[in-house]
Amino acid sequence: MAILLMALQAKLPSVQIRELAVPDAYEITPTLRKDDRGAFFESYRFDRLEEVVGYPLTLRQANTSVSRKGVVRGIHYADVPLGQAKYVTCTHGAVLDYVVDIRVGSPSFGQWDSVLLDDVDFRSVYLSEGLGHAFIALTENAVVSYLVSDVYHPDREHGIDPRDPAIGLIFGPEAGEPLLSPKDTNAPTLEEAAAAGLLPNWTAVNAFYRSLKTTGK
Repeated sequence: MAILLMALQAKLPSVQIRELAVPDAYEITPTLRKDDRGAFFESYRFDRLEEVVGYPLTLRQANTSVSRKGVVRGIHYADVPLGQAKYVTCTHGAVLDYVVDIRVGSPSFGQWDSVLLDDVDFRSVYLSEGLGHAFIALTENAVVSYLVSDVYHPDREHGIDPRDPAIGLIFGPEAGEPLLSPKDTNAPTLEEAAAAGLLPNWTAVNAFYRSLKTTGK
C-alpha cells in the first residue's frame, strides 16, 4: 500500500497555482508526499511560478516573523519600482493571509482576498509588486517566512490601517482581539493614502510588470 501511495503521489504536480480574486496574486498549494516517516514537499518552485507570473522572483531578502495569537501585521506595501513582490509561507501554526489591491486605477481597487496558511497544508501566497499585504495570527507563535524581491528600504515602505472600514478586512473571532502595532494603527486609511499620493498607480505598475517580463529581473 505504501509503495502504491508513493507511486500515485509521484504522478501529481509538485505544486498547484491558483490566481486569487486580486489580479497578480496567487495561492500555491504543494503536493505533500507522505509516508510513515512524515512528509516531503516543494515549498518553492521558481520555474513554475515564473510560468504563471511571466517573470521570475528575484530573491534579494528573506524575512521571518513570529507572532502571538491575534497579532495583525499590515497592511504593508512598498513604492514601485522596485516594490516588493512577496512569497509568503506559514511554517508553524496558522495565519489568515490577506492580499489587498491598492493600485489606483485597478478594476479591483480596494478589494481583497485571503488564504489560510498553516503547517498542515503548507500553502503559500505570492503577491506581485504594488499590492498590499497583511495577516492575522490564528495560533500562538505563528511563524511566517517571506521571500521578497528587494531589500528593506524604510523610506519607501508604507502602510494602510488594516481596520479601515472602506477595505473591510474580516478577521473572524477565532484569533480573539486583534493586536496591532502603533505603526499600523497610526497608518492612513486607503482614502487618505490615495489623497496623499502614496499609493501605487495601476498603469505605472503594469508598465513595471512588462519591463520585468522583458528583462527577466
